[in-house]
Amino acid sequence: MTSAAAATRSGLIAPHGGTLVDLRVPADQRDALKAGVDHVVECSDRNACDVELLMVGGFSPLRGFMHQDDYLSVVEKNRTTSGLLFGLPIVMDTDREDIAVGQKLLLTYRGQELAVMTVESKWEPDKAREAVGCYGTSSLEHPAVKMIATERGRFYLGGSIQGLELPERVFPCKTPAEVRANLPEGEDVVAFQCRNPIHRAHYELFTRALDATNVSDQGVVLVHPTCGPTQDDDIPGAVRFQTYERLAAEVNNPRIRWAYLPYSMHMAGPREALQHMIIRKNYGCTHFIIGRDMAGCKSSISGEDFYGPYQAQDFARENAPELGMETVPSLNLVYTEEEGYVTAEHADARGLHIRKLSGTQFRQMLRGGEEIPEWFAFKSVVEVLRSAA
Repeated sequence: MTSAAAATRSGLIAPHGGTLVDLRVPADQRDALKAGVDHVVECSDRNACDVELLMVGGFSPLRGFMHQDDYLSVVEKNRTTSGLLFGLPIVMDTDREDIAVGQKLLLTYRGQELAVMTVESKWEPDKAREAVGCYGTSSLEHPAVKMIATERGRFYLGGSIQGLELPERVFPCKTPAEVRANLPEGEDVVAFQCRNPIHRAHYELFTRALDATNVSDQGVVLVHPTCGPTQDDDIPGAVRFQTYERLAAEVNNPRIRWAYLPYSMHMAGPREALQHMIIRKNYGCTHFIIGRDMAGCKSSISGEDFYGPYQAQDFARENAPELGMETVPSLNLVYTEEEGYVTAEHADARGLHIRKLSGTQFRQMLRGGEEIPEWFAFKSVVEVLRSAA
């Protein structure tokens, strides 16, 4: 079976909007396509992630960057003008005044020619309005507000994409069709999103999700970390990729699928949760694990959270039925001396002794060459992190 056929086979969830798009043109048509371009535009890291997800159908059913009307509609009510759910707007940005509607752009990235874009809409966005609509705040203390204010260009562009080649990455990113080709038909697929190395608690969390009452007996989990740009203090994607590869080999669990997502985090809380669900639906997932403070962030001045602890969970759960998906609440697991990993409620009821290790302590122990307890982190992951330090 071809990957295209696998993408639409009846035993898998339908893509968002009903169609899994693939915007890549055949190799023998690429030279002719490039011959008609008006400008060459170099993509940022974030642009390149968006172009890739558009090309392979991760943002299905979009066939290009959103026009102004869809952009405004998504900002205001997380829906396109046709009524289709979307968490965040997908736009190309530029500072160039010489780009005009009707022109064709060759989008490049680090020496590669990614795609040709036909400009069908160009506007100067109200970024404060975008920030409040998408992120609930206009404070530059929010990483995505800072990003749209200081990194994105003055103008936004909307228009169709014709793909030439995918970005070359340290972490090879399977397309939605490729992921779908290896999923079991008629079984639930639980998505686990992360942007950090996986430790023991994470592993316990997503493997136990397979035992949830709303997951089929032979369901699988897709561990699908984002490997694009994220917060400044996060571990680089290339290092995270190595931790995932080593761990996948170590656990060798047949009910786990592993793939990597070329997506740039916005830390948008509720809106981000919706965006992640839509993307994972396109990759064939029926369920989404959503934790407390999903994609949340704090003010670096006040330390206050921008979102409530359950805001993302509630928003995702409200929208899941329309997507034809289900959420799996993230268990609040703790490690106890007596029983290993259990829920915090169980530990509290039994009076068990909980052991804790903060992220700060973990990093200090890594740097100091101290032995990391195996209940906290896998040895393979620790080895990668130490060698990269």
